[in-house]
Amino acid sequence: MLAATLLDPARLDRPDTLVRTDPFPFLIAHGQLPEEARADLERDFPHYAEAGFFPYAEKECGASVRALVAAVTAPAFASVVGAKLGIDNLGQYPTLVSLCGSMNRRHGTIHTDSKSKVATVLIYLNASWHDTSDGCLRLLSKIDDIDAMIAPEIKPLYGEFVIFKRTDNSFHGHLPYAGERRVIQVAWLTSEEEKLRKTQRGITTRFFKKIAGGLDRKFGAGRDRNAAHRD
Repeated sequence: MLAATLLDPARLDRPDTLVRTDPFPFLIAHGQLPEEARADLERDFPHYAEAGFFPYAEKECGASVRALVAAVTAPAFASVVGAKLGIDNLGQYPTLVSLCGSMNRRHGTIHTDSKSKVATVLIYLNASWHDTSDGCLRLLSKIDDIDAMIAPEIKPLYGEFVIFKRTDNSFHGHLPYAGERRVIQVAWLTSEEEKLRKTQRGITTRFFKKIAGGLDRKFGAGRDRNAAHRD
């Protein structure tokens, strides 16, 4: 499947798309991936032994995942979605792509993202989800209250698409969850230097998890549901 058909800006104009500017700019869109690509993306997604987000590596991914990454990072697509958040020419900024196959319970604490990020998009790829709120993304009005939602929580199901502008109050997180949770994350950054720094940090983190995966699963496993940090 061609990259151009995986993400179509016209799909963002569905009647159930939610766009808000207060308390921070965000967009939540459903059904953004074609059903005919589901099996290919399932097959081509990398199988990480460790939990968490890791820097995108082409050689670890199949053709459909590479095509999806190419589509979402294309400057033209970025500028279209950026405009919906009031960001001029989002496509001019360097991108950092990270993939996640699973999470530990310590992940998902409430945060705002670092100031080096201009905007962040999340594309979910899970075939199904359980009936609880665990692991479902929440956009929030407070950094210390996971229930202070400003929009319905987003189940990380295939085709769900969320983008938000980074601000000092762009709080988001999810309830503790351990298990498979497939997502592609793209962040537009303020500089190439920040991209290099974050990429190197991600590589180092992955190396640590490979040699101490058990400790990573135990660390923070009992965190409070309202746990938070400022990146």
